[in-house]
Amino acid sequence: MGVCETTFVNEEKVARVRQKLARQHPLEVAKIFKALADETRIKIAYALAVEDELCVCDAANIINVSTAAASHHLRLLKNFGLAKVRKEEKFVYYSLTDECVKQLIEIAFRHQQEAGGSR
Repeated sequence: MGVCETTFVNEEKVARVRQKLARQHPLEVAKIFKALADETRIKIAYALAVEDELCVCDAANIINVSTAAASHHLRLLKNFGLAKVRKEEKFVYYSLTDECVKQLIEIAFRHQQEAGGSR
């Protein structure tokens, strides 16, 4: 199981997918998943998906980490292009960059729930 018993390549499918893949940027997509592959960052991203915008202090308190740790992870999410930042007086607020990022996070959490938790 897991390996074909005989080799047959469907050239039409291979050509079609290769052509589509050549127009994509898989390394950039992998970076998105790399950014979310950390438990602290996915918790923060989920919190941002729920609340739309959070200051660093609120994010830290939601996930029970120091403000410095939350700031570090929020900055990484920003550097990966998943979050944006705005400063208002003495406060720094983060939000997800767009609806696609929010949907990606929501779908991942929904999948995890439907799959029955951890495997």
